Amino acid sequence: MDYSIETAPIETLTSDCIIIGVYQNQQLIPSDAGLSRSLQDLIVKVVNRGDTAGKLGETVLINVVPDSSVERVLLVGLGENKALSPKSFRKALSSAAMSLKKPFIKSIICGLAQAPVEGCNIQWNVRQIVEVFSDSVYQFTALKSEKETESKLQKIVITAPGSVHELAHTGLLQGLAIAEGINLAKSMADLPGNICTPTYMAEQALELNKNHAELSVKVLEEAEMQELGMGSLLSVSRGSRQPAKLITLEYKGAKNDAKPVVLVGKGVTFDAGGISLKPAAGMDEMKYDMCGGAAVMGALLAAVKMQLPLNIVGLIPASENLPDGDANKPGDIVTSMLGKTIEILNTDAEGRLILCDTLTYAERYNPDVVIDMATLTGACLVALGRIPSGLLGNDDDLCNALIKAGEASCDSVWRLPLWEEYQELLKSPFADLANIGGKDAGTITAACFLSHFTKNFRWAHLDIAGTAWRSGQFKGATGRPVPLLMQYLIDRTNAA
Repeated sequence: MDYSIETAPIETLTSDCIIIGVYQNQQLIPSDAGLSRSLQDLIVKVVNRGDTAGKLGETVLINVVPDSSVERVLLVGLGENKALSPKSFRKALSSAAMSLKKPFIKSIICGLAQAPVEGCNIQWNVRQIVEVFSDSVYQFTALKSEKETESKLQKIVITAPGSVHELAHTGLLQGLAIAEGINLAKSMADLPGNICTPTYMAEQALELNKNHAELSVKVLEEAEMQELGMGSLLSVSRGSRQPAKLITLEYKGAKNDAKPVVLVGKGVTFDAGGISLKPAAGMDEMKYDMCGGAAVMGALLAAVKMQLPLNIVGLIPASENLPDGDANKPGDIVTSMLGKTIEILNTDAEGRLILCDTLTYAERYNPDVVIDMATLTGACLVALGRIPSGLLGNDDDLCNALIKAGEASCDSVWRLPLWEEYQELLKSPFADLANIGGKDAGTITAACFLSHFTKNFRWAHLDIAGTAWRSGQFKGATGRPVPLLMQYLIDRTNAA
């Protein structure tokens, strides 16, 4: 996809369709001043005859535009004539993108960047346009013999006043970088488990290293993890023919030895549950149990593309969780890298077993903060649904920064408590910890388990079980929480 910024009036540019916003009071974005009288009259006529009321997200495609060089006009409702909320702006963009999935529309000019959005400037608006349209044209066709896609869009021009061209251009570059990171995360997650194995994930990380010299990548094999005492992580892969990998990615963008942000992502490339076997219905979606790892890789790619002046480390424990004669059994006790013993009461609570050793390993980087992300608990989907990711952590400033970044990126999180009372549920009569806490508060007790391995650094946990992929008609990976992570990293850069 080719994106660019133009400062010329929207009607003077050539494309298959221009996008104009319309409020319920018939005010237009871009403003009337940028449109010819004949086009303004046509839009007023369309609105007056009831084709659109300007309601938020409502769209009308005008296929014939008399007395104008414009081929087509897409009117997009913006609601009441006031500043949009960030989520409302993205809703309008999503509606526009869906309406333009036509075989005859290959190029568009978008005038919506000039719409006022609460607390945001044109840099943010342009970034969202790139992210939303990039998401809308994404289609996983890698394994189809005929790679036909719904959208034929190849070129998007975004209009902006000359006075804010530099800001708009910055937003464009940010949007392109983040969209590329999101697409990497999605395309990897959408692959089936027989292709996207732990070894494949490691190979993709090494490929990033090959294409981006700023990234250094190292892959720890099982023998090296054994030497480090990662008995918890290694226990999960015992039921699989695929060896586990611990993938490390380092980006040193700071000009000094500033403490890094460490991102940890669960990379279970297929989770059948192990001996505690999952039900057959929906098990195919357990290829998405590596979305945390994919998001870490996507965020590192975006950070490199944006040349963020930060030091960032990505850690991805990659494994399969399958039943086998050598697999973990309920009641088995393993020893973690930290030295804590863990009673495995449920082999399907494997994510925390690979994360705990990785969190211990993260300490060697002397991190400023550690953020882990994992499709960890079905309980999070029950509690929060598919809108926010779950957030827990041991540092209020870090959690508040992630909440703020979630609102700004429209990749929301909701904080849950991490109270000491919940730790009682993880007690075992035979080991230091049990790997599950019973049927109550599953998301919280999973984070409580991880908290035992984060005592020496500021830490936040993102449970993305409800947000990492969609089911149903639009089934596929979402790329979340890459937008949240990138907003957090941008905020850190701006605060420096």
